[in-house]
Amino acid sequence: MRLLIQQVEQAYAFGEAAYRKGDLAEAKVEFDRAVDMMLSSGIDIKANTQLQDEFDRVVDGVNAMEMEALKQGDGFVPKVEPSPAEVASDVTFEVDPNIVAKAKTQLATTKSDLPLVVNDYVATYINFFANTQKGHNTLLHSFQRAGRYKAMIQRVMAEEGVPQDLIYLAVAESGFQPRALNGHSGAGGMWQFMPHGNYGLARNAYVDERFDPEKSTRAYARYMKFIYDQLGDWYLSMAGYDWGAGNIQRAVQKTGYADFWELYKRNNLPQETKNYVPEILAAIIIANHPTQYGFDDVTLDPPVLTDTVTINYSVDLRLVSDIVGAPMDELMALNPSVLRMTTPPDAAFDLHLPAGTATLFAQRIDAIPAPKRNAWRYHRVAAEDTLASVAHEYRVSEAELAEANHLRENETIQGVEALVIPLAPVAAPSAHMLLYTVHRGDTLVTIADRFGVSLNQLRRWNNIAGVRVEPGRRLHLSEPTHAPRGHRGAQGESGAKAHETASAKGSAASRNVAPGGRRDPAPGAGKTAAGAGGARKTRTPSAKRHRAQ
Repeated sequence: MRLLIQQVEQAYAFGEAAYRKGDLAEAKVEFDRAVDMMLSSGIDIKANTQLQDEFDRVVDGVNAMEMEALKQGDGFVPKVEPSPAEVASDVTFEVDPNIVAKAKTQLATTKSDLPLVVNDYVATYINFFANTQKGHNTLLHSFQRAGRYKAMIQRVMAEEGVPQDLIYLAVAESGFQPRALNGHSGAGGMWQFMPHGNYGLARNAYVDERFDPEKSTRAYARYMKFIYDQLGDWYLSMAGYDWGAGNIQRAVQKTGYADFWELYKRNNLPQETKNYVPEILAAIIIANHPTQYGFDDVTLDPPVLTDTVTINYSVDLRLVSDIVGAPMDELMALNPSVLRMTTPPDAAFDLHLPAGTATLFAQRIDAIPAPKRNAWRYHRVAAEDTLASVAHEYRVSEAELAEANHLRENETIQGVEALVIPLAPVAAPSAHMLLYTVHRGDTLVTIADRFGVSLNQLRRWNNIAGVRVEPGRRLHLSEPTHAPRGHRGAQGESGAKAHETASAKGSAASRNVAPGGRRDPAPGAGKTAAGAGGARKTRTPSAKRHRAQ
């Protein structure tokens, strides 16, 4: 009991120190660690007065600091900006003839490896992004963030053999934000993959590769190629990414038209999918002619440059931060797929480090035994440090600190470059297969305490940030299992943002994807003609012939 409270106090003190320095990312990590140590201890907190008092003190302190942080900004959780598609979801259909004429004139000089078209639907979104403050600012920020990943995305697209301008689906999906998460559907990452489905992306208690920029981009490129091999048309493929290739195939079979705009005009697409393709085409046209649409102030963010080392042991990102001298928020941004600040045990992991630090990391990590790298810390010794002062700072005993560094307790550390800090690991909490309805006065902390799970688990299972949760909401108290259905569409299918299953290499690309992720042949659904301009008809006897108006 005494050791547990000491460890809790240590984590809380670390969190408070980080908070006072303005490092909210590390503060959140340490505060969560303090709470989770008590929740996962196996001790009945309510039956132990001493532990209950400690629990209440920590929770009250964290709540007070988070409220203070919220007054100054977004609290402990960094804000994700809405994507251009989200802010454009309520656009009123208004056609400006001048915009249409200008866009059609510029189409001849627009360089794109996708077939482009300008019509009233596309012009509506060009007008919104060019001539409204909300639309302009959101698209501007998206273009700016694209600079971080553009070179990587272009390289992956070229390697996978798909059009370069498919990069602009990230405008609609996430605004190039790797940690974007849809709280309603659970879709996540730059390309908004759903949490269930086979896209070649690992997802477990430690990592979610939907949030890894490069791995998710490669999965996206392969998936788009897979859809195109079924539908034979890039506009239909974009719509299939949003709604599901099977749903698009059924709409084509129903109408006989293998053409996005025909499906649009005949109301055979959901409204979100109707908006999706015109939004992307508008972004491509504006990106090719930024100054003509008021985007002459676009300054691309610098590209993300990293050193990548493949490790086969579990390491805490706080230890990595100590070793390479990078702040926690930078390391978290470089490794957005890490869910619990610790890389997976017993599995290889590509750890991304600030550029130029791989050699330093390799040298310093050797000082810490591999089994201890998920808990221990690394402290660079300052001139005024003593063994006692360092032990006090990290709330460990002098004897433990001396032993870990092969020193005597009374030995001076003058001339010692660094010390390793022997912290105890946090036990993994247990989970119960339950749903819980939130009551008035509940917080994530009190719910986690009641059911013996951790804060991070509750947040991840329920797509929640912070500690507050609204009454009446039903929470998963374990990893939710998903039935094979999507979040939109009458057939329960919703493309990559739902559950549709595809081989990462497109090995079954010639088959049709049916609801539930099955790749079954659909009777009468032949491959469609390639291209995007004008109506295309299916190679089925029932296909209607499109007559020019």
